[in-house]
Amino acid sequence: YTRPECHLCHQAKDVLSAYRDYLPEIEEVDITTSPLLLEKFSDQIPVVEIDGQIRFRGRVNEILLRRLIDASTPK
Repeated sequence: YTRPECHLCHQAKDVLSAYRDYLPEIEEVDITTSPLLLEKFSDQIPVVEIDGQIRFRGRVNEILLRRLIDASTPK
């Protein structure tokens, strides 16, 4: 989940893009398009959801991301 002009969102996308071969396709959801999402995530973005679970809020920890990838089954 993201919103326009979010520098942390850009950083998160850069980290996730470096691991795109190991992750599902990146889908960006702009929280400003939905009052419900804006209320839910307004002060927590970026929010990264992987396989239906929220894994990161605010920043993507690359070490934890690698651990998630290593622990997942190959696709």
